[in-house]
Amino acid sequence: MVAFLDDVVGNITEALEKRKLWDNTLVLVSSDNGGPEYPGGGANNFPLRGGKLTSWQGGVRVNAFVSGGFIPAAMRGKKLEEYIALADWYTTFCSLAGVDPFDARAKAAGLPPVDGLDMWPMLSGQNLTSPRTEIPLSPGLISGDYKILVGENGQAGWTGVQYPNSTNPRGGIEAKVNCGDGGCLFNIKTDPEERADLAKTEPEVLKHMQERLQAWEANSFNPDRGQQWPEACETAIEKYGGYWGPFL
Repeated sequence: MVAFLDDVVGNITEALEKRKLWDNTLVLVSSDNGGPEYPGGGANNFPLRGGKLTSWQGGVRVNAFVSGGFIPAAMRGKKLEEYIALADWYTTFCSLAGVDPFDARAKAAGLPPVDGLDMWPMLSGQNLTSPRTEIPLSPGLISGDYKILVGENGQAGWTGVQYPNSTNPRGGIEAKVNCGDGGCLFNIKTDPEERADLAKTEPEVLKHMQERLQAWEANSFNPDRGQQWPEACETAIEKYGGYWGPFL
């Protein structure tokens, strides 16, 4: 799949260059989450802890890059380690297109405003500091150098360099950590692998993180998404050879 994606991106790049559109093009490639390390997932997020469907760094810290002739020459090839959330790309693209990201229809329907922030000043080199300092998680929050996780968190382990392997050929981290209502606390800058829970040794930081998490949760948007439809999975297996397709 990755090899196919690489070929497709190459074809698009070549087509843009032939049509002399590359100099005015901004290309974004970003993962949406870490690889799955639940049983049968078979991914490896080494050396980070956890994976897809979790709020460990292995589930939420991902690779991304921007390219294209629209990137200022001075910024090409640079590595940035500031915070960017997926929601920020919408606001960034709106800014580049000269469009206000505010959605009047959404507001009229009682929906919350978009959470995205404009990242173009940082990406273009106008400054090298991200406007984003916090990233809400489910369940938890990243704020500055720290992360708080609450409740039960699965895939609470680490893989090796080669994984899955003969010891665990199907893969899958089944360990769980219950952080309770008070939360587990990690400094993800000095401890990106999340090996040291600081909840007991840094109570003031923990209190601050609890307060920031409560502030975010007070404005969270979690609508009813309905029930699961087993027919979708059955149709994918029986009719489409394992691929998703119309099932109604």
